[in-house]
Amino acid sequence: MSCDYNPRAMKFLRRLLLLVLLLAGGAWIVYAFQPKPIAVDVATASHGPLQVTVNEDGKTRIKERFVVSTPLAGRLRRVELRAGDAIVAGETVLATLFPDSPKMLDPRERAEADARAKAAEAAVQRAQAVLDAALAAREIAESQHKRIADLHKQRGTTDDALEEATLNMRTRQEEHRSAKFSLEISEFERTQAWAALKRFDPDVENPTDDWFFEIRSPITGRVLRVLQESAAVLPAGTPVMELGDPDNLELEIDVLSTDAVKIEPGDAVILEHWGGDEPLRGTVRTVEPAAFTKISALGVEEQRVFVIADLDHGSASRASLGDGFRFEGRIVIWQGKEVLQVPTSALFREGDDWAVFVVDGVQARLRTVQLGHRNPDSAEVLQGLDAGTSVVVYPSDRIEDGVLVSPRSN
Repeated sequence: MSCDYNPRAMKFLRRLLLLVLLLAGGAWIVYAFQPKPIAVDVATASHGPLQVTVNEDGKTRIKERFVVSTPLAGRLRRVELRAGDAIVAGETVLATLFPDSPKMLDPRERAEADARAKAAEAAVQRAQAVLDAALAAREIAESQHKRIADLHKQRGTTDDALEEATLNMRTRQEEHRSAKFSLEISEFERTQAWAALKRFDPDVENPTDDWFFEIRSPITGRVLRVLQESAAVLPAGTPVMELGDPDNLELEIDVLSTDAVKIEPGDAVILEHWGGDEPLRGTVRTVEPAAFTKISALGVEEQRVFVIADLDHGSASRASLGDGFRFEGRIVIWQGKEVLQVPTSALFREGDDWAVFVVDGVQARLRTVQLGHRNPDSAEVLQGLDAGTSVVVYPSDRIEDGVLVSPRSN
C-alpha cells in the first residue's frame, strides 16, 4: 500500500503550524507585558470599641506626708527607727529630745514658743471647721448618689448622670478624708507646741538634768525617710523624719499642656508596665491649674501639667506599689463601644482630605473618607466606608487608583 504525496496539503499544514506558533508567541508576549497584580496587605473596616488616650509616664506618691520636727531646742538622742518601719498614731516614739535648761532660755524664745502654741490652737479650730464642712458635703453627695443610683436601676436617669454623681461622691469622700488627716496633724502640732511651752512655766517641776521630751507619731503608717539619724544638738523646728501611709497612694502623671486641656476629672486611667502582670485602673481626680517648664530628652522646652489620679479600690495588686514607683499611664479622654473604624496604617492624605485604597474585586480604588476620633492604631470613620469593606494597609507608592492588587493571605 502506498501513500500519495500531496504538495498542497503539506504547504497548508506548514502555514497552519506557522500561524499557531505566531499566535502562541503573540499570546506569550501579551502575557509577559501585561501588568501583574501587586501583592498587598488588607484590613477590614469593622465596628468595635475605640479609645482615645493620652499616654505618658507617671509615678505613685503618698497623698499625705508629714515631716516631724523638733518642737524646741535641745539634744536629740540617736534615732532608732529606719525607713519602712511601721508606726502607730499616739503610741510609737519617733525620737527623744533632751531640751535645753529653762534657765538658759531667754524671753524671746519664751515669746516664740507662746506664739507657736497659740497658732497651733487656731490651726486646730480651722481644721475642725474644714472637717465639719467636708463631712456635710460628703453626706449630701452620698445621699444624691444613692438617689440617682436608685433612679438608674429603674432607667429613670442616664449613665452620664450616674457617673457624675459617683465622681462627685468620691471627690467629697476624698476631701473629707484629707480634712480629717489635717485635723489630726493640727492636733499633734498643738500638743507639741503646748508641751514645749511648759518648759518655760516656772510652776511646772522640770528636772533640769534628766527631763526629756518624747516625740510620738501623729499618724498610723510607716517611716518614709529619716532626716536626722545621729545624736545632735538641734534648734527648734529642725526636721527629724518624714512619715506617711504607703497604702494611701495617688498617681502623678505630667502631660503636655496641649493634652491637659482635653483631660477632665473622672476620666479613667490605665496603669501598664508597673511591674505586675495585669494593668491597674484609676480615676482622674484633678488637673492642676499651673504648668511648669520641662526640658525633653531632645533638649526642647515643654510646658507640662500634673494630672493627679486615685487608684481604684478594686485594684487587688496595689499593695505591692510604694511611694515613687514608676508606671506607664494611659488617660482615656474618649471612648466608644460600637465605632466603625479602620487601621491608621491604611490612611493617607489626598490633598486636604483623608483617603484609603479600597479593594474592589482585583483593583484598588481611591476613596476619600471623613474621620472622627483617632488613636495611634485605629481611626473612627464617619463617612466614606461601610462595615466589611477591605482596605489596603501600608500602601506603597506603586498603589494607584485602578491598579491591579492581590491580597496576601494571612
